[in-house]
Amino acid sequence: MVGFTQSIAKEVASRNITVNCVAPGYVETDIVEDLSPELKKYIMERVPMGRFGQPEEIATFAAMTTPTLGKPFAGRVALVTGGSRGIGRAIARELATLGANVVINYFRNHKEARAAQQEMEGLGVQCVRVAAHLAEPRQVRKLMDTVRNRFGRLDILINNAASGVNRPGMELEEKHWDWTLDINTKAPWLCTKEAVPLMERGGRVVNISSLGANRVLPNYLSVGVSKAGLEAVTRYMAVELAPLGITVNAISGGFVPTEALEHFPNRDEMLATAESKTPGGQLLTAEDLAKAVAFLCSEDAAMIRGQVIIVDGGMSLTL
Repeated sequence: MVGFTQSIAKEVASRNITVNCVAPGYVETDIVEDLSPELKKYIMERVPMGRFGQPEEIATFAAMTTPTLGKPFAGRVALVTGGSRGIGRAIARELATLGANVVINYFRNHKEARAAQQEMEGLGVQCVRVAAHLAEPRQVRKLMDTVRNRFGRLDILINNAASGVNRPGMELEEKHWDWTLDINTKAPWLCTKEAVPLMERGGRVVNISSLGANRVLPNYLSVGVSKAGLEAVTRYMAVELAPLGITVNAISGGFVPTEALEHFPNRDEMLATAESKTPGGQLLTAEDLAKAVAFLCSEDAAMIRGQVIIVDGGMSLTL
């Protein structure tokens, strides 16, 4: 069997197919039960653990050596808005690592989008990049048309794209307000509305919010209001889409040292506060948020609906 496995593995390797063989010892099954007492004793005396193997132990190892079993999102299609950089890219990477084909939406940084696409494809999945300004309904429809034409379906929608003008309320202008709410609140609703016809039962929508939705942060009025609105959209859409078998949830993250934070005039103060106020004294990473998002997209999270999951290392407990 080992020789056969090795021969087949070499033959199909060029087709990106892996072949492995699990060779267990004596496993506690009906076959072992039929062994004579003398043979059982002989075997047990030579087994360091003093017991036979369990079927579940072999199954676990088989899952580790079988790509499709180790990739729970294999065959699924995920769209990550704002997926070329920062938190969005970390989410796209996590979903791709778990086997999902990924559509990356971005605004205008083509260089970063190309790099992100190459990174995802390097993980062995299909990846498409689509430039679209999500504040424009026509571009949202164009984005979904691309998903439909390329994959014919959508299983996971991550509404991550965000923007805003970081000023005190008295310094904001009306155009700043409209820009922020159009991208951070209206666009996720539009994307969800257009995505649902592409989804089947088991579809997942995850919105990315922030602690500023329910806490007052410096220079965060327009963004905080937009994120509070996004959390309300999450709850309403969760109820509306539940009969279709589609879950809608949100992740509310703490301060993550990404490029987006560079736009805050008090960036250094924010990070210092995060580090000092987080009980473990460890800054949150984009990967931390990505893993939480992936969980909400899993079958294990099927009964979590309309919830805002805070991922901040416990920082908000001490503020």
